[in-house]
Amino acid sequence: MFLWDKPLGLKVFRNTPEKAEITKVLAANQGLYNGFLAAGLVWGLVHGDPAFAFQIKVFFLLCVIVAGAYGAVTVSTRILIVQALPAAIALIAMFLA
Repeated sequence: MFLWDKPLGLKVFRNTPEKAEITKVLAANQGLYNGFLAAGLVWGLVHGDPAFAFQIKVFFLLCVIVAGAYGAVTVSTRILIVQALPAAIALIAMFLA
């Protein structure tokens, strides 16, 4: 969201400065959505009721997995590995704990 058109953001997202400038607003929007997902997961981590906290974390991890799967289909399969896979591993770990 903040580094989209900076050297680090260009490298991480394999982007050109020209393309980054054109897509900057879209990237900010996507970053905001990802921020909401992260906020939901933090909410699940700090909620006082363990049963409800578990449900919160499951919901938001599933949202991350769905977003990653959609991104893999519509943008790049790399998104499946960097976004959906870690969320799936976390979800499995929660059920095994």
